Amino acid sequence: MDSKWRKLKLALGLNSCLHLPKTTDHPSPSLTNLSGRVSNSGDLSGHRPSTPTPSSSGLRVSTSSSSSLSSSNKGVCAICLNAMKPGQGQAIFTAECSHSFHFQCITSNVRHGNQICPVCRSKWKEVPFPNTASNVSHDASQPRADTWSGILRRLSSSRQNGTVRPSSPRHSHNITEPAIFDDDDELLDQQTLVTPHVNDVDHSIENTMEITTYPEVSAVSKSDSHENFTVLVHLKAPPHPHKDNSDRSNVESSVETSRAPVDLVTVLDVSGSMTGSKIALLKQAMSFVIQNLSSSDRLSIVVFASTARRIFPLRRMNDAGREQALRVVNTLAPTGGTDIAAGLEKGVKVFVDRRWKNPVCGIMLLTDGQDTHNICVPTRSGEGYQSLVPNSIHRNNGEGLNIPVHAFGFGVDHDATLMHSISEISGGTFSFIEAEEVIQDAFAQCIGGLLSVVVQDLHVEVRCAQSRLQLNSVKTGSYESTLTNNAGMASIKVGDLYAEEERDFLVTLNIPVEESSDVMSLLTVTCLYSNPITKVEGLDVTSEVKIQRPNEARDPVVSIEVDRQRNRLNAAEAMAEARVKAECGDLTTAISVLETCHRELSQTLSAQAGDPLCVSLSAELKEMQERMANQHVYEHSGRAYVLSGMSCHLGQRATARGDSTDSNSFVQSYQTSVMADMVTRSQTFLVGAPQSENILRPRTQQSENILRSTKSSNGRKQRK
Repeated sequence: MDSKWRKLKLALGLNSCLHLPKTTDHPSPSLTNLSGRVSNSGDLSGHRPSTPTPSSSGLRVSTSSSSSLSSSNKGVCAICLNAMKPGQGQAIFTAECSHSFHFQCITSNVRHGNQICPVCRSKWKEVPFPNTASNVSHDASQPRADTWSGILRRLSSSRQNGTVRPSSPRHSHNITEPAIFDDDDELLDQQTLVTPHVNDVDHSIENTMEITTYPEVSAVSKSDSHENFTVLVHLKAPPHPHKDNSDRSNVESSVETSRAPVDLVTVLDVSGSMTGSKIALLKQAMSFVIQNLSSSDRLSIVVFASTARRIFPLRRMNDAGREQALRVVNTLAPTGGTDIAAGLEKGVKVFVDRRWKNPVCGIMLLTDGQDTHNICVPTRSGEGYQSLVPNSIHRNNGEGLNIPVHAFGFGVDHDATLMHSISEISGGTFSFIEAEEVIQDAFAQCIGGLLSVVVQDLHVEVRCAQSRLQLNSVKTGSYESTLTNNAGMASIKVGDLYAEEERDFLVTLNIPVEESSDVMSLLTVTCLYSNPITKVEGLDVTSEVKIQRPNEARDPVVSIEVDRQRNRLNAAEAMAEARVKAECGDLTTAISVLETCHRELSQTLSAQAGDPLCVSLSAELKEMQERMANQHVYEHSGRAYVLSGMSCHLGQRATARGDSTDSNSFVQSYQTSVMADMVTRSQTFLVGAPQSENILRPRTQQSENILRSTKSSNGRKQRK
């Protein structure tokens, strides 16, 4: 009987050792470790344990191929038959079927789409995927962690017509970044460029920082004293050296030799909500930025979703740099969550690690959503957000990098409080981009300023001209100020100024009786600053404040300039107070605060004289009241609109806000001529055209139709 059974087995081909491999709910340690690295890099989601497929858990025949299987399990690569031991300079890949191979051996096997184990023939869901960007020279015995960022490519589990199709790789996330960002391009030799042209530039630019002072009244009687007498300190930066250059064909060459070069880092949200027209318009806006940077400027691009990646190093925007930057921008694709803090940290790291430094630098941060990866409990004033901003860019810590973050809240779902806090802490601006089509013009206004910096490290000192005088207050908006020497001196940190930018500060002091003189000196104002174009430091300019002290002051001249700036500060304070009430849910009181301010403003001397700033303030106060009509409207757009207004008026720098490209979106009172020119250039920008053509050619009708069709519903429409 036994011999018959043996013959039957031979006839059926069952004279082989049959066994069923053990199934496990956990992947091998090697694969778990590898998947963890990939997840941390942000390229793929973490590995999820899976039950072996039928092909990998079926019957295994122990024939001649068993030697290969045995060798693999004994630490020998089944492809090259060489030993696999950690620390011998060879990366090891362990597949989900538990078979291991040298990484280089198996990648050559799957490079052309082979996703089947050479040993057991099981079909893999994850395969090793070589990343060419990581092929850089380094110690082979110490493989860097970042070289693993592109090792695994998840295969799509969705089936179409019964076949499994692999998902397309995320191009922008497959770029390997080094541990230290010291791979920035060398600077263009500025000395070589500037020297031949220095004689053509008026050296008086070094001392054309203007100081003008306005006492609230021109004269005070000798026998009178005056409490809280107000003096306006008005500062104006020099113009751009080549502002009047009418030959547009020479704009590029003149700019390269007459302005300070810029290091710019854009930190862009590419989370899953940035779909459709949003990502398309972002790419177009970035194209505009790239085309308008010169070969002396450098640009780096950081993107963030669930994690942050630097996808483009700090490179000069010459022809080759522009082409590569545009190519990288074209690969942007929305996916994942929103980790704003990680994106900002990565952007700051670019500045921390760079080997060379251009004199002007800035970060442009854009997001359309809430931070979904960081837990903080901010107060209604936004103070809890400080922990999300790297200490190195805190404006008032005294040791920071002086890198302003210009934040752009895109759409109606972003965290306006967070974005405003980031800009305020770093000394930047916050713009509210309610309508999608405004994004490029908002970017244009921002870089128009960055590309026209003519004053740096501006420090203002206001001293009492006499020992018996003391300062009561210094109203500086968002700029840090201190009173020293027993209130005999005030110090104001202003920072950088764009060409023709203006700053106004109100100083109050008590004026005593003056019997002996017809003229009284009140204050001495000194500006200390550097010129980033000529690289001259320690420049200074001084002005003295005097008033008349007649026996009797009849009909003294009242300063309309002082009145205007009082209105600005009062309006900004009303906006801040109304916002606090609105955050508490008391919209009725918030509207009342704005209405009272609007009524008082309309009765002032400057408003009745038709002052443009007062007209703008009046329109904004009314708009803010409308955006507080109910809690939904306030949260939808009112909060962001108010915060952007506060950023604008307290910092005295133009921001974009609103739902259209009309004058209300770009406050003309602070917009310089260079910024206005750049916005105009944006509105005539044609994607893909050379830079010289972009200055002249209008948008096509097709692009205008796209913009109109993609305009999102805004708060004003909802109110109607």
